[in-house]
Amino acid sequence: MPSKPPVVEEFQVTGHQLVKSIKDLIHQGNIRRIAIRNEDGITLLEIPLVVGLAGAVFVPIWAAVGALAALVAKCTLVVERVEGGAAPPSTSNLRPPKPGSPRKKSRNAA
Repeated sequence: MPSKPPVVEEFQVTGHQLVKSIKDLIHQGNIRRIAIRNEDGITLLEIPLVVGLAGAVFVPIWAAVGALAALVAKCTLVVERVEGGAAPPSTSNLRPPKPGSPRKKSRNAA
């Protein structure tokens, strides 16, 4: 049985919201990958997430995200979710990208 393609969502956040937003997304548990893009749509950092990663593995990732947050004013989080996971918690601090901003479609080719 073929697996369902992941659901891809995009959210715009400011630099100081970046670390908190990523932590909230990781705690959801149904996230496969998170990418951070600048205002021009260029991917600055891509974080693949695997079930069962220990907290110590995230230490270098948090350092990179923190450094990136200090350098960017606005960025877009591209979140790749696995369907059928737990219902996502409130993402009140995340907002969808502005119309006309670059968007990336699903990585899987039908």
